[in-house]
Amino acid sequence: MNSMDGALDGQDSTQEPERLLQPVPEGQRITVMLAAFEGWNDAGEAASDALQYLNKLWDGKKVASVDADEYYDFQFTRPTVRRTASGGRKVKWPSTRVYRASVPDSNVDVVFVLGTEPSYKWRAYTAELLVHAEALKVDYVVLVGALLADVPHSRPIPVSTTTDDAGLRERLNLESSQYEGPVGIVGVLAEVALLAGLPTISLWAAVPHYVAQAPSPKAQLAILHKIEDLLQLPFDTHALAEEAEAWERGVDELATEDPEIAAYVRQLEEAKDTADLPEATGESIAREFERYLKRRGKDKP
Repeated sequence: MNSMDGALDGQDSTQEPERLLQPVPEGQRITVMLAAFEGWNDAGEAASDALQYLNKLWDGKKVASVDADEYYDFQFTRPTVRRTASGGRKVKWPSTRVYRASVPDSNVDVVFVLGTEPSYKWRAYTAELLVHAEALKVDYVVLVGALLADVPHSRPIPVSTTTDDAGLRERLNLESSQYEGPVGIVGVLAEVALLAGLPTISLWAAVPHYVAQAPSPKAQLAILHKIEDLLQLPFDTHALAEEAEAWERGVDELATEDPEIAAYVRQLEEAKDTADLPEATGESIAREFERYLKRRGKDKP
């Protein structure tokens, strides 16, 4: 998994924050579907972990599920056995679950789609998800993925934003994906959602390929920051930021133990720094300060 669904095309996390949600009359609510799938679309499990973080933060309640027997090859995506709190054993089956949460102090509801990429019947599977989207009155769809890329762990993780919706491209100054090749369920769902008339955006985080194992808290944090900017909904990521810093320090230590890896990381850093020089402006600093002020204001009693 090196390049998927045009993930590195379009804007990255250094661009000006976009405002996806349009104002609605007082008393009305906006519903956003956030979807991520474990498997091919989820390097380091960064995408699914990011949405699980938000689902827990906003106390999402399960409202629907997709029948696992219809869509999964259990010899490929095997069930797992886990211990319960009482000490018993329980089989956990691959599945897709739908949760709904109301974001505190806002007029936004979020529908989370969390599951494993299916093995069979992708058209029927995506159609079933859109039936749930219609029933839950979804207004926007944000699809989240993560891929392996030649990026250094010691620099900000790039998160690209693309859309094939002409109205969103013009309004948010985005680009459509230029990728051609095999796609995962995220790419298929993006097309089907647009055909259904739902404004749809795809976010992709680039995970350093030499530290691809899960978890990947720095990539997860980058995704959350992009969602925060996109939806204009500040939320607390302090604990995850500490995990990301610890992860980066750990990778630094591992890299110094291998001269070849250390040299490769330096090469990636130089390439990234050279590419980012035009972005090292006061605008990027102001954007980070604005995010800080929003969080600080939200924390005040």
